[in-house]
Amino acid sequence: MHILRFFFLLPLFTFVHSAFAQNKEKPLNFIVIFADDLGYGDLSSFGHPTIQTPNLDQMVVQGQKWTQFYVGASVCTPSRAALLTGRLPVRSGMSSDKYRVLFPNSQNGLPNSEITLAEQLKKANYRTACIGKWHLGHQKKHLPLQNGFDYYFGIPYSNDMDTPQSVYKEKGGYLELINNPDNIQIENFQVPLIQNNTVIERPANQNTITRRYSEETIQFIKNNKSEPFFIYLAHSLPHVPLFASKEALGKSARGLYGDVVEEIDQGIGAIINALKEEGLDKNTLVVFTSDNGPWTLFKTQGGSAGPLYAGKGTTWEGGMRVPTVFWAPERIAPGIITQMGSTMDLFHTFSKIAGIPLPDDRILDSHDLSPLLFEKEKTSREHLFYYRGAQLYAVRYGAYKAHFITQGEYGQFGGKEEHNPPLLYNLNHDPSEQFDIAEAHPEILKKIEAIVSEHKNKMVPGPDQLKDRG
Repeated sequence: MHILRFFFLLPLFTFVHSAFAQNKEKPLNFIVIFADDLGYGDLSSFGHPTIQTPNLDQMVVQGQKWTQFYVGASVCTPSRAALLTGRLPVRSGMSSDKYRVLFPNSQNGLPNSEITLAEQLKKANYRTACIGKWHLGHQKKHLPLQNGFDYYFGIPYSNDMDTPQSVYKEKGGYLELINNPDNIQIENFQVPLIQNNTVIERPANQNTITRRYSEETIQFIKNNKSEPFFIYLAHSLPHVPLFASKEALGKSARGLYGDVVEEIDQGIGAIINALKEEGLDKNTLVVFTSDNGPWTLFKTQGGSAGPLYAGKGTTWEGGMRVPTVFWAPERIAPGIITQMGSTMDLFHTFSKIAGIPLPDDRILDSHDLSPLLFEKEKTSREHLFYYRGAQLYAVRYGAYKAHFITQGEYGQFGGKEEHNPPLLYNLNHDPSEQFDIAEAHPEILKKIEAIVSEHKNKMVPGPDQLKDRG
């Protein structure tokens, strides 16, 4: 019996040993593809009936589909800070109760004291590139090259920014500008395109920007194929206003939003093909996810959270649970992963795979996902904190999620409301957060409240980096 069991498990041992043995010979490359405002339900592999994403779907078949993967915040700036630092953004001061994100007149950015994933991987001689939306400070001292990246090509903040005041006045304000398709002209959004530290185009041609991001990624792969590399490809779409190339327009049954998502998927297909052509597909880990949930305020111009409630800006599941795919053929064990994970976990995971010690001079909120990736074993993540700005709104512990405070998406789903006792949901049974079970489970609330107390006792928020505007 024991001999048979040993031989049954031998292929798994061989697979895992092989994955790490190859890593010692040649380090894994890492590519993180980060969509902007893509909802949980916006990929065909995550249930959308009319958006076709065949390349991501194929990655799901060959890799891992994570159904309970989260971001560190439900809006752009703090979410990106969380991914790159492996820390809750309140620790770095990159989340604020005054302003949710950085703006073109913001004075600050990601503090120099933070260690980015790029800086961490540079310790193992990785070549690093940031391609796409940055949104962690637009002044030179805060741009990617000053944060561990060897190359940068992208926009410094959201694609709806830098609109001249004269345009707002003429069009009747921000909402009127975005909601009228006739207003979606490149010149109405004077966002700059930056290469390294230099503005090379203003306004950025957003009709071609998705394609150019993919082309820049492929070129960086070809230029650095002999060295380990890390590419952070942060698409600036499908954040509104929506733009797509003439080749992509009118192709999706979902309309313009679908055109945008499908063009991103086409670029991913081209990147995967480039990895194969260069013989790097068996030595590269690709992660695809989104910075937060869909901006439902803009109706059909925004995406779908699928079965989840609400969207961008909220601490409901629709704001912070995102579609996620891990792909590394013949390296990771394929399957559907229902355990919790977070974008913050990439810091610890990539460090572990690359053999780099974690910083010991700061608190990290990052967990090692490699046991799940390579062996399908349970990770150490048992709880998750949902912050809005600098305040803790909700906590997940195992299957259960307690809401201490709820607030709508920019007023769309109601104002701020405190809950005593907290709302409680079993997310494995009720991912739509419809049925409050707090009354039936006081013991769960007691456990979560103990987790909150310990967390708050150790939390030291960083100085607010978002509040100062010129």
